[in-house]
Amino acid sequence: MAGVRSYPKAARLRRRREFLEVQGTGVRRHTPHFVLIRRTTAGATSRLGVTVSSRVGDSVTRNRVKRLLREIFRSSRTEIHPPADLVVIAKPGAATLTYAQAANELARVLSSPGAS
Repeated sequence: MAGVRSYPKAARLRRRREFLEVQGTGVRRHTPHFVLIRRTTAGATSRLGVTVSSRVGDSVTRNRVKRLLREIFRSSRTEIHPPADLVVIAKPGAATLTYAQAANELARVLSSPGAS
């Protein structure tokens, strides 16, 4: 069961080209603290890419936001149907969210119609 809840390299968007493909062809959904870009993939698993600019805060704050988003994705990636490549862009103010608030905000946008 540990493998299902892990965050392996295969579950990450790692190259600039991958980010640009999702941003160019994916569906954008805005929340108060995030922009979520989703593109359905033919792969067996969903993948995540996170972008947090310096407008969000200093390096400690940006890394905290990235860890928060990766943990939310890690714990719920098997529930994303159909599998998709996701790019999450943090907006200023995202650093003030708790885990539960961020998870609820992302769950709402992932489950809403038109989010495929």
